[in-house]
Amino acid sequence: MKDFIVYTDSTTDLSPQLIDELGVKIIPLEFNIDDRTFLDYPDRRELGIKEFYDMVRDGKQATTSLINQWRYVEIFEPELKSGKDILYIAFSSGLSGSVGFAFETAEILTKKYPDRKLIVVDSLAASMGEGLLVYLAVEQKRSGLSIEQTAKWVEDNRNTIAHWFTVDDLKHLRRGGRLSATAAFLGSMLNIKPVLHVDNDGKLIPISKVRGRNLALQTLIQKLEEAGVDLKNQVIFISHGDCEQECREMAREIEEKYGVKKVFINEIGPVIGAHAGPRTIALFFVAKEK
Repeated sequence: MKDFIVYTDSTTDLSPQLIDELGVKIIPLEFNIDDRTFLDYPDRRELGIKEFYDMVRDGKQATTSLINQWRYVEIFEPELKSGKDILYIAFSSGLSGSVGFAFETAEILTKKYPDRKLIVVDSLAASMGEGLLVYLAVEQKRSGLSIEQTAKWVEDNRNTIAHWFTVDDLKHLRRGGRLSATAAFLGSMLNIKPVLHVDNDGKLIPISKVRGRNLALQTLIQKLEEAGVDLKNQVIFISHGDCEQECREMAREIEEKYGVKKVFINEIGPVIGAHAGPRTIALFFVAKEK
């Protein structure tokens, strides 16, 4: 069976070590802050993650950009030209328009290289939810599935990756159009913390509001207990916006209460962090449905 390369985006928020272990290739997305443009490499070679979040805390506004078709061609064509097939698991179409350009690129390049395969799958996922989907897809690949079978597995299972998270400061969601200015102001005054998730269309939606940070974090753990499948055999992913200690405390509680197989922790990178803000914590796991 012919081997293939798995590509994905820096929005998976996977650590460099895990990326190496999985053998996947990462497309760094672009972000802008303080009138400068950077590529979001997982090793943070262009801007350190703490420096990024400190800039956001200081009032610098971060924005993000789409990957255009030219950039996809630049990345994928040399691989196809050298005889390699590609499965690209892309950042949710519900949160970015980049995957549309990826589908167009795949159509163009597979006509140009008819003996090669370039399959694009919309993950409908974000941050380490997208990362968890990639992690599980690589497991399928290593079990012997072909590129077509692995792509089909991703499509069939992408809406079992539960995304639950909370943010610390509502102004970042307001900026992104997720909350009205009035709701954000009142929520901040009352110490309201929203609990949100990503739905089956890959879109970010608020689910509930709770009073205080601790209750918000406990709500995430409660969602794991309510919706998680076969927790003792699960690998759990948790990402955070520069609040590692809280994240590790959550991981310890999950390990002690549910005996999960493993918990992977990493920072939320600048592309997701631009919209979520510092001290965001997100929990990802396999459920019957998102």
